[in-house]
This record gives sequence, C-alpha cells and structure tokens, in this order.
Amino acid sequence: MSFQVKEPILVVGLGGAGSKLAVQAKDIVNSDCLIISNDQKDLQVECQTIKVSTDSIVNPSVQLIRGSTYKVSEDIKSRISKYSTVIIMANLAGKSGSAISPVVSEICRESNVGLMSFAIMPFKYEKDRIFNSGISLKRLKADSDCTIVLDNDSLLESNPDLSTSACYEIANSAVIKVVNSLHSSEISTETNIITSSKEGQNIEEALRDSLKMLYGTTFPNSVKRSILYVAGENIPVGVLNSITNMTSGILNENNSQVGLETSSSEESKIVMLSSIQGMTKFENYDPLGIIPQEDTLDWSNPDCSIDCKLDLYQLE
Repeated sequence: MSFQVKEPILVVGLGGAGSKLAVQAKDIVNSDCLIISNDQKDLQVECQTIKVSTDSIVNPSVQLIRGSTYKVSEDIKSRISKYSTVIIMANLAGKSGSAISPVVSEICRESNVGLMSFAIMPFKYEKDRIFNSGISLKRLKADSDCTIVLDNDSLLESNPDLSTSACYEIANSAVIKVVNSLHSSEISTETNIITSSKEGQNIEEALRDSLKMLYGTTFPNSVKRSILYVAGENIPVGVLNSITNMTSGILNENNSQVGLETSSSEESKIVMLSSIQGMTKFENYDPLGIIPQEDTLDWSNPDCSIDCKLDLYQLE
C-alpha cells in the first residue's frame, strides 16, 4: 500500500539539518514550511517558525528540550491542523531533531493529519546519540503513515574514505532526490530505507555502494520493494537494464519489486529507496527495542524533563 500525499501540504523542519532540508523541500512540493527549534540560528529563515525555549539552560538535554516543546504544543497543533499532509524533516543525530520529532508526530496523529517522516540516523561513533535516536525513531514510526530513514553510519561504512561533511552532503542530496519524486513515485507505507552512492562513479559501482549500504541496515530478505533513482547524462539503455536485473537477482526477484526512474545530471549517481518488512539495525539502538510491543510497558508520552517549580525544602 502506498502513501497518498494530499494537498495542502506542510513541511516541518526540526533542528538545524531538518530546517535546511525543509526549506529546500517546500519549493519542490509547493508547500508551506514550519521550522521548530530551540536554537535561534535555525529560525533565521523565511518560513513560519516556533521557538522552543529552554530558558536560561545553555546546554539542554534531549529530555529538557522535549519537555519545553510540550509547552508550545498548542501552537504547533494550531499550525498543522489546517493541512492534509505533514512532511517532517528531522536529523535524529541532533538534540533538537530527536527531542522535538516525537512530540510533533504525536500531535499529527492526534490531529488525524497524514504524516510522512524523514529521519537521518547518527554515525556509530556518536555513542551518546544512539539511544535517543532509536527512541525517537520508534515513536516516529508508530505515529507516521510513512517513515523514510537514511543511516549516516552505513553510508560511512560503505565509503570509509568520506569526510563527515561529505557524508552529510550525500545524505541531504539523497533525501531531496526522494522528495523530488513524491509526485511521480508510489512510496510504501512500510518503513523505507534510503541508500545512496557518491557522485562520479560508474553506474555499476554506484549500485554496489547503494546495496552495501542497504545490507548494513537490514537483511536482503526483508526488502520487499525498491525504487532506483538513476542520475547521469546519456546512460545506455543496456546499462539500465543490467542494473535492474542485477538488483532483482540480489534482492530475490520472487519477493521484491524493482522500479527505475532516471534523470539528467552532470554526475552519475544512484539513490535507492527500499521498503522494509522486518527488523533493522535501529531496533538495537534501544536495548528494549527487540521486545515485542505487546510485551512492553511504555509511557504513552516520550520521556521528558519539566520544571515543576515545587518549593520543597530539605528536611533534617
């Protein structure tokens, strides 16, 4: 089943990376844009903005930012309630993205708004961010009609020579490529994984990089459908047929479908969007994530910190 994007559309950018992607995406899908962040630098854009205030705390925790977001939840709800579809852009490696995204997705679900969420996951060496990103992704997936995930760590594993900034550039470009195809592609309501290659490779090498990145995230038999977005000038039809056949063979042709979309570009590149049914590496980010939902006790709201301002004096 594919997700139906209905107008009017609102693109919501959360935090620094999310706000940059949202500004680009709003022009592509011809939508309005809302930026939510606790950092004033992220709000200096020509869009609607909501500031999440953490008062005098300079280095707030994820839980504190999330608690502060609930204080402006009515404002967020009033902004999104008039739209049919909301597209969330969130970098779950950042404090703002992982803190605010579960609150916004919860509001969308309660408002009966169609929700498509894009989530970028952290590098493995960002150990202090792994747990929070896993918790936030779990909440996003539960609230969203369609979740699209890009894993920075598997991108770096398949291209260990890349710098951090180069990984960010490839990741952002891949996300925008998928956004560009929303009007023409049928994107599954399952969890979807974005994988990509560097620019300038030949098409076969680019495909191998994308598949390697995919295998770093999930198992081949979990992939049910893949769309290949192939960019490049004057790519021979025989090459396109070859990579389609190669992908079908690797992903088990009986259980998966492979689509193909091409576009003109000065540099050859492949972006793959794969719908997943089954476990991914992200369930392991939360040590309790592998426990079935029906066997788990969890709060209806994600963990957050609030200042109750109670006058409790020390008792001696």
